[in-house]
Amino acid sequence: MDTAAPLQDAPETFRDAVEADVPALVALVESAYRGDASRAGWTTEADILDGQRTDPEGVRQVIAAPGSRLVLTERGGELVACCQLEHRGDTAYFGMFAVRPGLQGGGLGRRVLGEAERLAREEWGAREMHMTVISVREELIAWYERRGYRRTGRTTPFPYGDERFGVPRRPDLCFELLVKELG
Repeated sequence: MDTAAPLQDAPETFRDAVEADVPALVALVESAYRGDASRAGWTTEADILDGQRTDPEGVRQVIAAPGSRLVLTERGGELVACCQLEHRGDTAYFGMFAVRPGLQGGGLGRRVLGEAERLAREEWGAREMHMTVISVREELIAWYERRGYRRTGRTTPFPYGDERFGVPRRPDLCFELLVKELG
């Protein structure tokens, strides 16, 4: 049963994740990126990566780390999106971004990103938001570019052999740093 329709019009609320949210967060992130369920949205990585996107321990680490927060978005009391923010001095790092596949394409992701930028700027005084995106994800990178992010050309290797981050289906994966001025 698709529960996305009733959630389209419910007001969004944002809050920081707690330990009790871990199972639902893992399920959300996995559904947005891996396996056949992720194909309902446009953020799927199912064609480039198998295996998991995250696990309970990884989510717990984000929740517990100093200077880190995992922001949940709920509609009608249901988890519909999340993102990680990490305070890094004058910059903030944005990651673990997931929107429920059936709700993608309706502006929710744009609003979550906007809230993350607001929190980083107003609560931490961050002047820039940084993120890394798998470089072959051209459609996703273009989405971020339309929201003011710029490609830097700076890359870091994909962690081949560490299945906590997935099992690559191709040999050319790396992460590219994207940056946006928050001023």
